[in-house]
Amino acid sequence: MPISRLVQMIRRAKPLTLEEGLNILKRDHYRCQYCGLDGSTSFENYLVMTVDFVIPRARGGKKEPRNLVTACRPCNLIKGRRVFKSFEEAKAYVLQRREELRKEWEARMARLKGHKAAAPSAG
Repeated sequence: MPISRLVQMIRRAKPLTLEEGLNILKRDHYRCQYCGLDGSTSFENYLVMTVDFVIPRARGGKKEPRNLVTACRPCNLIKGRRVFKSFEEAKAYVLQRREELRKEWEARMARLKGHKAAAPSAG
């Protein structure tokens, strides 16, 4: 791989400066624009706040404030590199997928708890 290509990849890895990211977080009041998680209510919530490119950079999205929103890490991961016609469509997808994942998790945990209850206790 040529050095120039490697340098381009490294430059793409850090799209926002700290100041730019903080400006987006402040603009959105540290609240995930997808699920509404409030990053100002606890340190743990604050730690999971990120800035999402509504139209991903990988799909030609620009580093402009209108293309950037505050997102919690789970919502940002769920949205991924998908491209939507509007932010509202992206938000609907993320919320629907979160609910699907929550139901899958609840079913998995219920099976796990049922399995633990049925297992003979050692001792």
